[in-house]
Amino acid sequence: MESVSTTLPLLWFGLVALFLTLYLITDGFDLGVGILTLTAANEARRGIIINTLSTVWDANETWLVCTGGLLYGAFPLAYATIVNALYIPITLMVIGFIFRAVAFEFREHSLDKTFWNIGFGGGSLLVAFSQGLVLGGVIAGIKVDAAGNFIGGTWDWLNLPSILVAITVVQGYVLIGSTYLITKTEGELKRYHYITAKFSAFTTYLGALVLTIATPMFYEQVKERLFHQPEVVIFAAIPVLATVAAGLLMNSINRRQEIKPFIWTIVLFLITILALAFVVFPYIIPFQITIYQASSSLSSQAFMIAFIGFFVPILLFYNIYLYRVFRGKVVSPHYGE
Repeated sequence: MESVSTTLPLLWFGLVALFLTLYLITDGFDLGVGILTLTAANEARRGIIINTLSTVWDANETWLVCTGGLLYGAFPLAYATIVNALYIPITLMVIGFIFRAVAFEFREHSLDKTFWNIGFGGGSLLVAFSQGLVLGGVIAGIKVDAAGNFIGGTWDWLNLPSILVAITVVQGYVLIGSTYLITKTEGELKRYHYITAKFSAFTTYLGALVLTIATPMFYEQVKERLFHQPEVVIFAAIPVLATVAAGLLMNSINRRQEIKPFIWTIVLFLITILALAFVVFPYIIPFQITIYQASSSLSSQAFMIAFIGFFVPILLFYNIYLYRVFRGKVVSPHYGE
């Protein structure tokens, strides 16, 4: 029984991390494309950009729902504490989702699309920035009592490191959105997004470098964890891997390759997620509550396995099939305008 009580939280932590990774990659380019609509030169180009998402944008957000559901079912204490501590940025994120969803539908049938264009692009930007604030707030740590209940202040999440994280997250989404659009567009629009990809690759790498240096300086617990043997070796290797991947990304952009920039951006995302997991594990609320303290009862976790085992393959098959069916370029008869 002891081995089960140890293994199940590990399994659920891995599943939460997997679903979160799938969300950050799929809805990451989704949000990045939404932000890039704000820079479109004219309505024809903006229409092409938005149409690249028309078949996949709602499916991409499914992974966030799944992540929240798994967190609620497997780690209810962590779910309650995080929502309580970060309800303002989480609320802003939900508002952004509402704006972009409504704008996506209404824009198609509107004669004057200006308001809905702003709603879609601005909503995407609000979601991305809010997610960065949530991430920054979690990394900074949440004040809890001995029972794991939130005892901090309303604005604890609002600080310089969290704002830096939010700006870097926005740049990362613009990067993956740009590389996605390179694979989906042609002509002048494609050439333009090589430029946005190159710029956002530089700013994302710069932001990540600043955070890598600054985080141990701001948070003593992170410093103690990262500069302890043997963790310091892994900590030193991760920036090296990220730098190599960033160099290969820039090289693929400079050579005007089509698929490789998107692939190398995904690799950078995976390295970043691995680094975050390395920093926080086994805590689910750094550095206060572990996955074992926050986990639900063994019976609840065991019951959820049957549901996940049935649900996840269907969801994966649907998403893979969707991307396969709607692969290829998105063009318009007014493309050159």
